[in-house]
Amino acid sequence: MGDIQQDPSMEEILASIKRVIREDNRVPAPPRAAKRAVQPVAPEVPEDDVLELDQPMDAPAALASADAVAASRQSLAALSNARPPATPAASEGGPLEAAVRDMLRPMLKEWLDENLPKIVEELVTREISRISGR
Repeated sequence: MGDIQQDPSMEEILASIKRVIREDNRVPAPPRAAKRAVQPVAPEVPEDDVLELDQPMDAPAALASADAVAASRQSLAALSNARPPATPAASEGGPLEAAVRDMLRPMLKEWLDENLPKIVEELVTREISRISGR
C-alpha cells in the first residue's frame, strides 16, 4: 500500500508563508518572548488611514508596465497566427489566497517588468521554429 498524504494544516501553511516572506525581506525572525502581563499598546491611527467599507476602493495597479505588455503582445501576435489561443480557467480561491496574492503583486510586477519581454520573445521564437519545422 502507498502512503496517504494529508493536506497541510492552516497553521503549517501560514508558517510557510511567513517563512518565505521573512526570507525574501531578509528580516530575522522576532525572538519569542515570555508571556508578560502587560498588554501591548496599539499605535494611534489617524482617522484618514482607516478604511471605511462604504467607500469605494481604487482599482489595483496593472501587473506589468505598458512597455513590457507591448513587447510581449507583439511577440505573441506571431504565435497567435500559428496556434489558436487557449482560455485558462482561473479560480478565485479564498481570503487567504487573496491576501497572499495582494502581498506578492508588487514583487511579481517588478520581476515581470524585467523578464517578461525576453522570456516571451525566446519562447515564441522557439515555438514558431518548432511549428514551421526549422
